[in-house]
Amino acid sequence: MDPGLRTVKIFADGADFEGMLRLAAQPNIAGFTTNPTLMRKSGVQDYEGFAHKVLEAITDRPVSFEVFADEADEMLRQARLIASWGANVYVKVPVTDTRGSSTAAVVRELSDSGIRLNVTALMTVGQVETVSVALAGGPGAIVSVFAGRVADTGRDPLPIMQAALQVLAPHPELELLWASPREILNVRQADDLGVHIITVTHDMLAKLSLFGHDLDEFSLETVRMFHGDAQASRFLL
Repeated sequence: MDPGLRTVKIFADGADFEGMLRLAAQPNIAGFTTNPTLMRKSGVQDYEGFAHKVLEAITDRPVSFEVFADEADEMLRQARLIASWGANVYVKVPVTDTRGSSTAAVVRELSDSGIRLNVTALMTVGQVETVSVALAGGPGAIVSVFAGRVADTGRDPLPIMQAALQVLAPHPELELLWASPREILNVRQADDLGVHIITVTHDMLAKLSLFGHDLDEFSLETVRMFHGDAQASRFLL
């Protein structure tokens, strides 16, 4: 079913190669993201080999790969290497290093050299302000705010995302990404706010087919599911 989205672009988030190939055949998938954690969960052992395999198969949409260095010089080296892998590559750089120090200087240097970045793991408006200054005037970049993790703390992420959009508004070359959604409703929320991109995991993408589904019919399907599972289990009372 067509989810009827107005503006938000859906990026598939994962590191399952076969799943990425299947999703690449769907025109509503506008791009792909992954990270070292997802790669580890998928059993990827050769980072660069996996990346080249993906980029040979997906050439017409942006794909983000992340640096994993923690020192500025090594971040720069890894970012330049990753950027060289393909014209559709966005290089993911974390907003800080593991000591909490800002990577704004790294971001600025890479952006000034023409590398398209996906600055990741942001959770505050202040971080968006710092990153937007570092990226301003560059070749185009993505600013990934982890709205789902913000929600995990009991905070409503919507005001933060709305404020982030206002910060980025003077910079048309910058796109706001809603990262780590916790439910498919977040896609609708991101679209209603005017967020440019939302990442959605492969398993959650299946729920897009439920957009607009009749609730009475959905209720009946649920009742039938419970009944069928009880029969299949041969429960007795």
